[in-house]
Amino acid sequence: MRQRLGLRSNRQGFWLTAVFLLIVLVLVACGGGAPAEEGGEEAPAEGAEEEAAPTKIVISNWDAYMPEDLLDNFTAETGIEVELALHATNEEIVGKLVASGGRGFDVVFVTGQFAQALNNQGLLAEINHDLIPNMANLYPEVSEIAFDPGNTFSVPYTWGTTGLCYRTDLVDFEPTSWFDLLRPPEELVGKITMLQTDRWLLLPAQKALGFSANTTDPEEMAQVRDLLIEAKQNLLAYDDTTFYSRLVSGEAYLVEAWDGWCNYGIAENPDIAFVVPEEGSDLWVDTMVIPAASENQEAAHAFINYVLRPEVASWVVENILYKVPNQVAMEQIDPTLIETFPNLGMSPEELLAQEALLDVGEAQELYTEIVTEVLASE
Repeated sequence: MRQRLGLRSNRQGFWLTAVFLLIVLVLVACGGGAPAEEGGEEAPAEGAEEEAAPTKIVISNWDAYMPEDLLDNFTAETGIEVELALHATNEEIVGKLVASGGRGFDVVFVTGQFAQALNNQGLLAEINHDLIPNMANLYPEVSEIAFDPGNTFSVPYTWGTTGLCYRTDLVDFEPTSWFDLLRPPEELVGKITMLQTDRWLLLPAQKALGFSANTTDPEEMAQVRDLLIEAKQNLLAYDDTTFYSRLVSGEAYLVEAWDGWCNYGIAENPDIAFVVPEEGSDLWVDTMVIPAASENQEAAHAFINYVLRPEVASWVVENILYKVPNQVAMEQIDPTLIETFPNLGMSPEELLAQEALLDVGEAQELYTEIVTEVLASE
């Protein structure tokens, strides 16, 4: 039964009305407004607008592969928040992207042939060049790279090649061929390391035999396997991470090396040198890609554009000792740095003369089988 409240002349009615008004005043004084929805937060006051949450993007990169303050500076300038996730290998991040359908990330740093594989699976967004005006800082030759002509789904970050890294004071000749690694003279036996990651373990034999680094011919790959099993007898180790330290210490005399990693050895011992074998080598490119499932693609493009600033790319050259395809940045590098690390001075023409690594598709199973067989051989 609903009772109509009103003022009454008797004392009891007066005090009931007074108590009710007091409660209302207390609620107002304490900020009480409209009651909250059941099980939720208090409803906003009429006419109030909800404050939009700031845009946030998730980046996946290798550790220590960009300036430490880059993310903070990007957020301060753009208001776009960034969460950094780290991956140790291409295989790790590719596995995550395939498993999630590309969801959960907005920009991913990944090597070229892996970017190509992701794009072939429909997992990458098309790059909108209009949103990345700093692509004008890149060498024109960047658009000629075989795994992504025109940079339709990837934006190059660093690039380089693979070759022979050696101690000039311990090796009494200048290595010029992959066979100097695969069939070394007696004094180098047990003083050699090779890379273990599949594409780079296969590379020296592919090139030494005159084959493509992307060959899918089973007969050619059988010859590659046999040569690598033969070469294994002369090795100190397969080593992807400490080979330059072995050179510095003198445990190794000659190693297969990525150019940037050879520079780490040169930084500690000027008697270390790098050479690209006469049979040719690879062109590797680390790129930035945007998953098609990203819900923040405009912000992702803004991040890539920021990374292509010359001061960011210059930091990479000066601190990581890798070449970058950013022409403006490379022209700003102190010439004495290139004198110390000569492979930093390789031109785009010299790099593009090497063979870009491509996704080999279903032949990857053959590659994996051969690598497994080589590593398991006695």
